[in-house]
Amino acid sequence: MAALHGRSAIVAGGSRGAGAGVARALGSAGATVYVTGRTVRGGQPPLDGAAGTVDDTAAEVTRRGGCGIAAPCDHTDDAQVEGLFARVQQEQGRLDLLVNAVWGGNELPSLQADWGRPCWQQQQGPAAGWEAMFTAGVRPALIASYHAARLMAAQGSGLVVNVTYAFPGDKAGTYLGHLLYDLAKVSLSRLAFGLAEELRPHGAAALALSPGHMRTERVLQHFGTDEQHWQEEPGLAGSESPEYLGRAVAALAADPNVLRRSGQVLLVGELARQYGFTDIDGTQPPPFVPPL
Repeated sequence: MAALHGRSAIVAGGSRGAGAGVARALGSAGATVYVTGRTVRGGQPPLDGAAGTVDDTAAEVTRRGGCGIAAPCDHTDDAQVEGLFARVQQEQGRLDLLVNAVWGGNELPSLQADWGRPCWQQQQGPAAGWEAMFTAGVRPALIASYHAARLMAAQGSGLVVNVTYAFPGDKAGTYLGHLLYDLAKVSLSRLAFGLAEELRPHGAAALALSPGHMRTERVLQHFGTDEQHWQEEPGLAGSESPEYLGRAVAALAADPNVLRRSGQVLLVGELARQYGFTDIDGTQPPPFVPPL
């Protein structure tokens, strides 16, 4: 029997990237996964044309032995989010796992060009970055966590995972190189910490989880390569597939003692050694530390 057979999960932002990698790994573990996002088959594609829909990811979850359910949802629309959690409660009777992987920052056209520049020298002002990283990033995590916490506190169990970014050995003190990006990622980590404090007396957990340099669809597109040829690109040395993150989430969700990790910022590369899982190529990439 798969480790997560009978468990229900919501992966918010599961069309592609980190969220899709998490959903696939949960499918391999036998979970029922509601894959949410705005991109559906036959609908409007992202501005940069990145591949992936909630339907594609849900189908892959099912193909791997789980139960994938495509649940289109705009996480900036509170009514849609409320409806999503009501649906899961009605259909499953419980919610065991929420993964907050919604992130609009990748759709900010100037993000790469502005990286490393002082905020006052960036091509776009702070308003654009706020909309992409907070309105379409931090706020969706807050709203989804609110609904998940209400269900988990009532049932006396559950896990909320916020996808963030952090450095090994210095999980809050190193500047990430872009003012709003740094502020958003630290906010996601702090959200998990505060939620953990409130959920702990009710037997549920919350934590932040940091992957390394992920080979998402957008990253592979940026380097002009694909998953079969990425080793030929020096800029992707030491990178990891989004499913490495997913396997970390699956390991945490299956851990009966996960409450002891509640409130922490955890690194995928460190968890791989602790739980014994690997990336899809059989390797265990260590936590990634880019030059700043």
